[in-house]
Amino acid sequence: MSSAFRQVQPPLQYLPQKFNFWVWWFFAQLLPPWLRWKMKIRAIEADNLGQLVHLYQQFQAGQGRLILAFRHPSTDDPLCMGYLLWHLLPRQAKKMGVALRSPVNSYFIYDRGIPLWAGNGVGWLFARLGGSSIMRGKLDTQALRSARQLLLEGEFPLAAAPEGSTNDHSERVSPLEPGVAQLGFWCLEDLEKAGRSQPVYIVPIGIQYFLAEPSWDILATVMTELEKKAGCTTAPIGTDQESLYRRLFNLALHLLDRLEDFYATSYRQTFPPLPELADANEQLAARLQRLLNVILDVAEGYFGLKAATTFVDRCRRLEQAAWDRMYRSDTDDFSVIEKGLANWLAEEANVRLRHMRLAERFTSVTGSYVREKPSMDRFGEVLLILWRTFSWIEGTVPDCNTLLGPRRVKMTIGEPIPVHDYWPTYRSNRKCARQAVEEVTKTLSQRLEGLII
Repeated sequence: MSSAFRQVQPPLQYLPQKFNFWVWWFFAQLLPPWLRWKMKIRAIEADNLGQLVHLYQQFQAGQGRLILAFRHPSTDDPLCMGYLLWHLLPRQAKKMGVALRSPVNSYFIYDRGIPLWAGNGVGWLFARLGGSSIMRGKLDTQALRSARQLLLEGEFPLAAAPEGSTNDHSERVSPLEPGVAQLGFWCLEDLEKAGRSQPVYIVPIGIQYFLAEPSWDILATVMTELEKKAGCTTAPIGTDQESLYRRLFNLALHLLDRLEDFYATSYRQTFPPLPELADANEQLAARLQRLLNVILDVAEGYFGLKAATTFVDRCRRLEQAAWDRMYRSDTDDFSVIEKGLANWLAEEANVRLRHMRLAERFTSVTGSYVREKPSMDRFGEVLLILWRTFSWIEGTVPDCNTLLGPRRVKMTIGEPIPVHDYWPTYRSNRKCARQAVEEVTKTLSQRLEGLII
């Protein structure tokens, strides 16, 4: 995201879905060559598609409502979901002799911040493909009302990523947010008020990325470039699996040293002592977690925020605090001086927000992901996290699609969760309602984890 933010802007508006058949049709035709040539995705395969065909058939017949809960390891996931629904699903339905009504599509919920870094054109396109925005750092009542209406009356199912944001790991599911489960129960409430008796299903959808032409030599080349960027000159040379792991570990330690020194000297932060840990990977993970807490402390100190209970909540609150200074509705009657001061605040808020963005980029990094399964795919994922982070710190836009060679994608349709089975518990009282949401969220997490191969 660009750091150029010089003037306070009008408040961010909710972006409703404005599905347009012809925009959808054109983009659906463009998608396959775009994936192959621009995104370097050589193939997308899907398992258990027949189950999704039957669920769509029931949905289109008015016999149920659907929420598609997809894994979110990459920013490319929405494109893969589009290919699944627009191409693979109709093709499978035709094979099965099932006539699905065109267009086969879904509405989807996306973060309101995406058009801020990807451009307004992306927001325009998302809306016309069926996208509905939501602000992550506050109770976005307008977005939630729209999502409920789409679930109740929409001509398509609703898709959402229960992890909330990308974690850059195909083989690790981040803690799920309860929003998807809550939407399922709200849909049942709205159906009951409308006098309709329909089941509501949450459909887990797994997404995994693999290197189509895995090569330790390519990984070693990328590793060398990262070492140069970081000024890490002490790493052992080698292209075999064990040497690369040692180099990756050295690079991580070097990066931690630089960042700890940066925050200690530039922001006068102190780092509390760590417990004695025998395992080097556990030590690395503990140091990283300590650093992330310090980084967020710096940002929270500026905005006057108390730390929330979870890392995700801390990031969301920081983002919203920055946006409250950057996008304001109270500047129309400001004097020239007041407007200038508001611009100062907006510019500094954007700079301070970069601390949170830096921490956010490391949230999925652990000391064990590669060691527990040192595959080329896992090596590649961690290298790409570091490459994107280094490029972001440099202020350049990374093009990672070709960095490790072409990719292939595996999508898997999981066993749907019948939300209506939990309805009697949910409607009992508030405590039971929270319990039902937690149970559905836990089940969804387990099923998404079960789709990892």
